[in-house]
Amino acid sequence: MRLEKYYSSQQWQKIQEFAANKTSPFLLVDLQKIQHKYCELTHCFPQAKVFYAVKANPSIEIIKRLRDLGSNFDVASTYELDRVLQCEVPPDRISYGNTIKKIADVKYAYEQGVRLFVTDAIADLHQIAEVAPNSRVFVRVLMESGTTAEWPLSRKFGCDPDMAVDLMVQAKKLGLIPYGVSFHVGSQQKDVTVWKTALDKVKHIFEVLSDQHQIELELINMGGGFPARYLADIHSIQTYANQIITYLQQNFVQRTPTLFLEPGRSLVGDAGVLVSEIVLIANKSYQDAKRWIYTDVGVFNGLIETLGETTKYPIYTPKMAEQSQKTHAILAGPTCDSTDIMYEKIPYPLPVNLSIGDRLYWLSTGAYTTSYCSVEFNGYPPLRTYYLE
Repeated sequence: MRLEKYYSSQQWQKIQEFAANKTSPFLLVDLQKIQHKYCELTHCFPQAKVFYAVKANPSIEIIKRLRDLGSNFDVASTYELDRVLQCEVPPDRISYGNTIKKIADVKYAYEQGVRLFVTDAIADLHQIAEVAPNSRVFVRVLMESGTTAEWPLSRKFGCDPDMAVDLMVQAKKLGLIPYGVSFHVGSQQKDVTVWKTALDKVKHIFEVLSDQHQIELELINMGGGFPARYLADIHSIQTYANQIITYLQQNFVQRTPTLFLEPGRSLVGDAGVLVSEIVLIANKSYQDAKRWIYTDVGVFNGLIETLGETTKYPIYTPKMAEQSQKTHAILAGPTCDSTDIMYEKIPYPLPVNLSIGDRLYWLSTGAYTTSYCSVEFNGYPPLRTYYLE
């Protein structure tokens, strides 16, 4: 792992100095890095409206920074809605982007001023019509993520294109405004071409609704999917934008619909450093030289995305700079649950001279760490977060 791939020496020195006297584990978030990511995204997609996926990291500091930059917000619950409203975000900048919601939640959001909802089921559509009349609705289409997304989001969310057409027709009959189509190609999506498949489906839905039902949709909500920088190399956001804009121009020659993006991981992931301490180093037998390295952060207090060893975080320790010998280690968390193992099958070479009390820095941990923390499993509290300007 090359630290310079993620931070300049000056940036890293600032992080280490800030973290030096703080008790681990904790997350350190660089707000300037988030601002840079947001500006980069809006530069690459100048025609798009950005709706930050609050689920990725719902911190008030991040919401306020993105609010001031002009971002809109995608919320998945009334709890996230309250958090965003608490930050004085106008409700017309909020989308209720979860297809699974109680009628009471829809009613509450409507009462707070939200007028934009997603749906993928007729029962949900009827609930929206009942308690959120005249709202704009967009339908989520089922999308196969293939093997190129680290976290596929197919099956649970969305419906097939034929059902999507019917839902938009019913929306109009129910007094709602059929506004558009949404999809999600899977989180940490590495294959740019999957957006073409998705946009081909969207084009078909637009055409059927226009030709057969005289319904003119206005919106394509592309969800998220752009990657954060973990261990594997990734395309630049400009590469994604160039291809996606080409696909849009090919499919929508006469008129390009309004475009929404719902980035989460790609906006805040690279801005986080999770600081941990080695609690114990052990071997399991005299014959097995493989080290078990236990840290004060684990699956249940910040690193749940290592389940199945799916997300491969870059890990740095200052002893890597000493050119010492490295061997494969198993990394595990502090709790009494046997599934609290971050990496066992994937080789993570770490210096042989690591000691109890040494710090490990988990890079690119700004997304889905604090928001996925358990509440007091084994008594461990959720991660503290500090912010760098």
